[in-house]
Amino acid sequence: MSELSKRVAVAVVAIPIVLGLAYLGGWFLAVPLSAFAAWGAHEAYRLAHAKGTHPIEWVGVPAAALLVLLGAWRPTFAGYAPFGLAVIIGTSLLAAVEAMRTRGADGNPLPTVSVTVFGAIYSGLALTFIPFLLALPDDRAWTAADSDPVAPLLVVALPLAATWIGDASAYFAGTTWGKGRARLAPTISPNKSWVGFWASLAGGAATGVGWLFIVQGRLPVLADAGPLPFALIGALLGLAAVVGDLLESLFKREAGVKDSGSFFPGHGGVLDRIDSLVLTIPASYGLLILVVYLT
Repeated sequence: MSELSKRVAVAVVAIPIVLGLAYLGGWFLAVPLSAFAAWGAHEAYRLAHAKGTHPIEWVGVPAAALLVLLGAWRPTFAGYAPFGLAVIIGTSLLAAVEAMRTRGADGNPLPTVSVTVFGAIYSGLALTFIPFLLALPDDRAWTAADSDPVAPLLVVALPLAATWIGDASAYFAGTTWGKGRARLAPTISPNKSWVGFWASLAGGAATGVGWLFIVQGRLPVLADAGPLPFALIGALLGLAAVVGDLLESLFKREAGVKDSGSFFPGHGGVLDRIDSLVLTIPASYGLLILVVYLT
């Protein structure tokens, strides 16, 4: 299967599933999302194993899932913060104690503890922002009506659409005009070009403006900002998507593997599918709050 076919297949299958689970909300979304986060942490630890660091999976994998479950339970940043911080602190302390108990000074304790905590945060904390995004319209009174079940879906759709449209724009521009041109990060991902990079930003910017046009009737508070800030938001999400993609590529190149796993046969692992989203989802949360604050 070609790379283009993989991208199209993932988008066609993933978008309805994600939006369907988001519409159901609550534990219908939280349970599969937490399982996804746990498997993502497992894949991150698999990459570390390839280079001789052996994270403590029985600590980090449940922590990644718990971070997401807490986000569904307390889907606002203020309500979540003390519990999420407690999980991160507890994970750090438990990993440190276990490293002292079983690894000793010769068992790479610092990389062990660091990667254990990072793996949980990398997938778990990032996906926690999906419940946060779903809660934003009601929590911040952004909707035109007192209750609008579609508004949360529209908010979640912004980072998803900006990521996938930016990625598709980068792919088409890179394969059409980027061959033989300057590489964006030749030592990390040799196929990525600067042409594709700028196309990702342009695709994200166009997505931001188009998204605002679609949602303005349901989210009038956001519409008050006008199209220019949302073009900037879309471009920043396109940038975050590229950085997230490169970050995971860096981890895989260090480990000497093509894919983070085989969770999706023929399509790679969980991290291969959410590499960009681990940055665009949290970024969209902060950017939406910021644009309303500044309007």
